[in-house]
Amino acid sequence: MTLQELFNSIGENPFYIIAYFVAIPLVALIIGFTSKGESHLSPWTYIYSTLIYMICVPGIFAVTLCVYTFFFERQSFLNLNIVVYFLPIISMILTLILIRKRVPLDRIPGFGKISGLMMVIAATFITMLLIQKTSIWVVFIGSIGHLFIAFVVLFIVFRFGLSRLISPTPKR
Repeated sequence: MTLQELFNSIGENPFYIIAYFVAIPLVALIIGFTSKGESHLSPWTYIYSTLIYMICVPGIFAVTLCVYTFFFERQSFLNLNIVVYFLPIISMILTLILIRKRVPLDRIPGFGKISGLMMVIAATFITMLLIQKTSIWVVFIGSIGHLFIAFVVLFIVFRFGLSRLISPTPKR
């Protein structure tokens, strides 16, 4: 099964995907009301952390997919499946807004890791877009497989560089 076949299957039977992406912001909203001002305390922050990971991983994938489809495949956004491409992004933004209203995101365990992942993916895609737009890639006569390998290598390099930049220096 290819990704396109999976997306077509989701488009034909979108109930479970829609339910998932509607349920997570609703759960965040309900937890916000039931925590009664204690959202910054331990059990609630871990629940919020779980919700953030449950929504940000598919949301980041959807953003990556939209950027790839628009800039590299040069398809129109008007022809894309709303459930696959846009619902995860809208749900991610809504969930993060709802959680941020209740508790600062820096108090959420693991939020720094997911925001770091977002930054590394963004930096990698910007670099790949610059390579593609400046036609440097034509000099190397690369295929889409080579472009994917270059993306993975750049991702690892950016991730390693970012971790070295942010990690505290050891004391001597």
